[in-house]
Amino acid sequence: MSLVTAAWSLLAGAVFGLALAAPPGPMNAVIAEESVVRGWVAGFTAGLGAMTADMVFFVLSLAGVVAFLDEAPTVRTAMVAAGGLLMLYFAYGALRDAQSTFTGEGGATTEPDGGTGPDSVGESRGFRKAFVLALTNPYQILFWLTVGVGLLRPGRVDVLAVLPVVGDEFSLVVTTGSPALLVGLFGGIVVWIVAFPATLVSVGRRVDAFTPAVAVGSALVLAGFGLAFLWTAADAVV
Repeated sequence: MSLVTAAWSLLAGAVFGLALAAPPGPMNAVIAEESVVRGWVAGFTAGLGAMTADMVFFVLSLAGVVAFLDEAPTVRTAMVAAGGLLMLYFAYGALRDAQSTFTGEGGATTEPDGGTGPDSVGESRGFRKAFVLALTNPYQILFWLTVGVGLLRPGRVDVLAVLPVVGDEFSLVVTTGSPALLVGLFGGIVVWIVAFPATLVSVGRRVDAFTPAVAVGSALVLAGFGLAFLWTAADAVV
């Protein structure tokens, strides 16, 4: 593989990683809540929990286990239902955090480096929350069943070939299944879980009402996805 192809594969992997990590959803709701309530370290740790789940799916994909879920609708439905219940439970926790920040009962303090002081609101469980939710998140499972499998399968793809006119004049070859693509994928996720909490913490320092607002918003997102997941599971059973 040439250096140019490796560079484009690395960049393409980073784009895929950002596309996986950045969209609004339960994972980013947990990261947002942990960041504004407990500081950058807690938000980053929650992001690590979600990324660790992706690493688990990556290993299972290599072993062919993830494909099993595609042929086991009952197991997949049970995972969706469990994820929905967990999201409702974590939504309740986010509302409690929001109440603490509104009333000042938790005494949350943020250190200059973005970490949390000894009086922060509760103990951070962001890693565990994000990790468990990610393992039961059908969107993440679907990614690894479709796009993820395609990225792991050795081959060469011209990503500009599908574009009219441009694809006739230029080519941008990406090597799937290559170390460069996979390093880029997880590198893109790392960029997001570093930058997203840092941005939230930075804004939170300047706007006092930002922290409880994000906590409430996170609770609403988690509750909404939780109800949607339970609905999907119930519909699959019926």
